[in-house]
Amino acid sequence: MNQFTGYELLWLFLIYSFLGWVLETVIATVRQRKVVNRGLINGPFCIIYGIGAVLITIWLQELSGLWLFLFSAVYASVVEWIAGHLIQKIYHERWWDYSDIKWNLDGYICLPFSIIWGALGYVIVKWSNRLLLDFLNICPEFLIHFILLILIGALAFDALASYILLRGTSEKLEKWEEANNRFVSISAKIARWITVHVQSRIHKAYPKAVKAEAVTASKEIFAAGCGFYKIVMLFFIGAFLGDITETIFCRITAGIWMSRSSVVWGPFSIVWGLAIGAVTALLYKYKDKSDSFLFTAGTLLGGAYEYLCSVFTEMMFGKVFWDYSKIPFNLGGRINLLYCFFWGIAAVVWFKKLFPFFEKGIEKIPIKIGKMVTWVLIVFMSCNIMMSCLALIRYNERSSQVEAKNSLQIWLDQHYDDKTMQRIYPNAIEAK
Repeated sequence: MNQFTGYELLWLFLIYSFLGWVLETVIATVRQRKVVNRGLINGPFCIIYGIGAVLITIWLQELSGLWLFLFSAVYASVVEWIAGHLIQKIYHERWWDYSDIKWNLDGYICLPFSIIWGALGYVIVKWSNRLLLDFLNICPEFLIHFILLILIGALAFDALASYILLRGTSEKLEKWEEANNRFVSISAKIARWITVHVQSRIHKAYPKAVKAEAVTASKEIFAAGCGFYKIVMLFFIGAFLGDITETIFCRITAGIWMSRSSVVWGPFSIVWGLAIGAVTALLYKYKDKSDSFLFTAGTLLGGAYEYLCSVFTEMMFGKVFWDYSKIPFNLGGRINLLYCFFWGIAAVVWFKKLFPFFEKGIEKIPIKIGKMVTWVLIVFMSCNIMMSCLALIRYNERSSQVEAKNSLQIWLDQHYDDKTMQRIYPNAIEAK
C-alpha cells in the first residue's frame, strides 16, 4: 500500500479545495447566468471537496475498476451528507437542496451527483494525485514550502473570520469584516465578482438556501434527542454488545472462545461502538423508515465503514486484524458481501428493536449522574485506547526485532508481552 506523507496530503487538500471551488463556481454561474462564488468561506476554497478527495486518497488507493468508482461515490456522498447537516445544525440553513432531483436523500445527496463524485474519485486515485504531486516535486522546494505556509494561514484565518461574521458574536465585527473583505477581494479577482458581507454571499451562492427550524433538546431529560451524551452512551453500549456478539458468533461457528476486543482493558469492540454511534447519528431522523431502506443504508455504510477500519488499522499498526479472503465475494479480504448484509440486518434490528429500548433507559438517568458517568467513561476509554495503541505498536516492534530501549518499552514488554497480545488479538497478523 502506497503511503502519502502529511505534507503531500495537505497539498492535495488545498489543491482539490480550490479545484472544487472553481467547479462549483462555474456550475452556479452557468445556472444563475451570473458569476457566483460557491465557496463555504470567502477565499477560493470549497473544503468539502478537499476533505472528500483526501479521504478517498487515503482509504481507496488500493482499489481499482468498478469498486473504486462505487466506494468513491459512497464516501463522497457521505461527506456531502454530513456537511449539509452540520451546516444546517450550526447555521440553521440549507445551503443546497436536491429535493427536486429523483433518488435524493433528505435533499442533501442524490444519485446523479453521487455518480459524478464516483467518477471524480476514480480520476483522483488513478491519475490526478500522481500528476499533481509530480508537478510539486519539480517546483523549487523553498517556494513550495513558503506558499504552503501562506495558504494554511490564510485558510485558517478566512474560516475563522467567516464563522465569526456569520454568527455575529464578536464585539469587533467591523475589524473582522474588514479583514474578511480582503479574502473577498482575492476571490473577486479570480471569479470576477465582489461582495462585502458573508451572509449575502451565501444566499447569492445558494439561492435555495432556506431557514431550517432549529431542534432543541429538552433540558429536563438527560441525553434527549440525538445529542453528544446519547451518542457517547450508545458508543459504549455498542462496543460492549459488539464484543459479546462476535465472541458468541465465533464460539458457534468456530467452536472456540476467542477474544474479539479492540482494547486491552475490558470487552469492548471499538469498531462496533463507533458503528453504533455513527449510524445512530447519521440515520436517527430516518429510524422510522421502512426496513428495506434501513437494510440498504446499513449494508452500504457498514461495508464502507468496515473497509475504512481495515485500511486504517493496517496503516496505523502494520497488522491485519481480520481477513475475509477465504469467503466468497470479498474485496481484498477487507469486506465481503455476506458480512455487508449482516451490517444491513444489524441496522434494521438496531433501530426497530434495540434502539428504542436503550434510548428510554438512557433518558431515565438523572441529568447530573448521567453527565458525570459519561465523562468518566470518556476518560476511561481514552486511556484504554491510548494504552492499546502503545501495546500494539510495541507488539509490532517486537515482531520486527526492535529491542526495548526506554522504560516505557520495557514496561510494555513486561505487562503486554506476545502471549498476552496474542490472547487479546488472536487474529492479528503481519500486514504484507
